[in-house]
Amino acid sequence: MQLLLGFSRLIDATTERIGKAVSWLILVAVLVSAGNAVIRKAFNMSSNAWLEAQWYLFGAAFMFAAAYTLSQNEHIRIDIVYGSFSRRVQHWIDLFGHIFFLMPFVLLMIYFLVPYVRMSYRSGEVSSSAGGLILWPAKAVLLIGFILLALQGVSEIIKKIAVMTGNMDDPTPYVPTHAPLDQAPAPEVRP
Repeated sequence: MQLLLGFSRLIDATTERIGKAVSWLILVAVLVSAGNAVIRKAFNMSSNAWLEAQWYLFGAAFMFAAAYTLSQNEHIRIDIVYGSFSRRVQHWIDLFGHIFFLMPFVLLMIYFLVPYVRMSYRSGEVSSSAGGLILWPAKAVLLIGFILLALQGVSEIIKKIAVMTGNMDDPTPYVPTHAPLDQAPAPEVRP
């Protein structure tokens, strides 16, 4: 189990580095968007390439941050139901979801994206918009994003099993969002 936990820590460290670095893509996308808008308004010029570059950057930020979001336990779940269970049951729910929903979906996406990206690269596919960019880098971003998500899914499965078998402490103890409200003292009522 220690070897698997070491592999999990390597994946987590890589995911964290990528996740934090990706935040800069948002800044670059905003600058590209603002620059494109200023040039379009000030000089009455426009370029589909700049607009597509902005889309590529936002897409890359979203796809590369998905694994980081999973590692931070920030993916959406139904807290009303989830929060009513014991932490042990929550771990079983997470493990079940990772194995039977996340991993099949991610692996299916990788399976279909590999030939999709390969065909786009080999054909030199270009955007149908005038002055548009080549498309294979955007498609490759999808593939890389799903590969990162698959690796992080493996890491999460390893950690869930390790926590459930007592081989590690819970790295993300569940704290319901409404817990501070439940602990607040009742307001004083005056006649």
